[in-house]
Amino acid sequence: MNKVVQGGGEQMKKYILASFLVLAFILSGCSDPVQDDLMDYINEKTPKLAEKELAAVGKYENVTGANYTNDETLYFALKDEIIPEYNDFINELEAVEIETDDLRKIHEDYIEAANIQSSAFLMIVTAIENQDSSLINEANEKLNTARKMIRDYQTDIDKLAKEHDVELEKTK
Repeated sequence: MNKVVQGGGEQMKKYILASFLVLAFILSGCSDPVQDDLMDYINEKTPKLAEKELAAVGKYENVTGANYTNDETLYFALKDEIIPEYNDFINELEAVEIETDDLRKIHEDYIEAANIQSSAFLMIVTAIENQDSSLINEANEKLNTARKMIRDYQTDIDKLAKEHDVELEKTK
């Protein structure tokens, strides 16, 4: 009788182990790839990119609007700092690998917005070189379009997060 109990015990261990593996497989099959991709994107891939973008845009804001002093200051800030830094940001943004189609579509919209903003910066340089105020107006329109697209990107990220039970913490 001892042999039957021991044999049954071994069978039970195999059954429990097999059940655990099946359960683990089922649970992993229930995971949400968009949720995983979004969490990786938000926590790992975009924080450093956001810092780079904010630094370049901050430099632009330091020489425009209420901070504008003259064309020469704006021109050299764009050529020497803002455009190179923003182009580095775009290169890194384009290098981000996205696993899921839902997030990839939103990320591609962000890349498009960044490229429009970069194009506007280049257009401002050309406008200053040629003293062409109509190009400045066109560049400002591009900047407005890019800002709207970036707001849409942020809204789309928020929406995707809600759809996939990802809680986003708002930063200042």
